[in-house]
Amino acid sequence: MTHEHDHDTVVVGDSGGSGMGAVLGVIAIIVLLAAVWFFALGPGSGSTTINNSNNGGGNTPTETQPAATQPAAPDASY
Repeated sequence: MTHEHDHDTVVVGDSGGSGMGAVLGVIAIIVLLAAVWFFALGPGSGSTTINNSNNGGGNTPTETQPAATQPAAPDASY
């Protein structure tokens, strides 16, 4: 008695894996460029102002007078 073994042919197709990698790469580059623009040139860069005006007064601080103190109100407990 002989046993016949059926052998099926299996074909594995490559469904364009490199195309998906290219799409992800383009998206990653766009995100990177957007982040560089935001932090270097756009609203996320922040504004730093340096005031180097010299009015001839040097670096002496201005004097301030202490606030006038009012006497404490009498205690209303009887």
